[in-house]
Amino acid sequence: MNRWHRKIKKYGIFTLASIILMWLSVIPIRIAIASYQAPYPQAIFTLGGGPDREEFTAQFAQIHPTLDIWVSSGSPPDTARTIFHNAGIPNSRLHLDYRAVDTVTNFTSLVADFKQSHIQHVYLVTSDFHLPRAKFIAILVLGSQGIIFTSVSIPSNRPRESMAHILRDIGRSLFWIISGRSGASLNPNLK
Repeated sequence: MNRWHRKIKKYGIFTLASIILMWLSVIPIRIAIASYQAPYPQAIFTLGGGPDREEFTAQFAQIHPTLDIWVSSGSPPDTARTIFHNAGIPNSRLHLDYRAVDTVTNFTSLVADFKQSHIQHVYLVTSDFHLPRAKFIAILVLGSQGIIFTSVSIPSNRPRESMAHILRDIGRSLFWIISGRSGASLNPNLK
């Protein structure tokens, strides 16, 4: 690490930016490999945000009976399990995770679990207003780990999220790629 420190000190921010860009250029390669190795989704990944997302996912899962379902920080466990039970989805397919505190951590908290389960392609389920931001995060966080997604949007009457929201979370995703931290602890009001 001392060698890198000297180079960064000598060449400054240009060197650091070059190293980061070079490292990020690997993402499209990892995405292409995952796309070739797993052309079809292997799991359903739903971002929490209201019981409507679990209800939609339960119906969607009925059409895809071989896929496990991963829900990140959704409805309370009893509510979520009831929704899936009422749709005839067995608990054995459900992976409810409550580590995430915002959209970026929806991805960063589960990406290692996906890798451990050898999942390279997921259906990404979220509301239509939330999907643009979720896609950018997914490309960076999941893509950096060789995982691709097929997006599925749930119609809503809400306006799209602001570009500031999207840019903030792109920055946080890049920060996670570089440091392994999402920055969520810096502001408890992030969503």
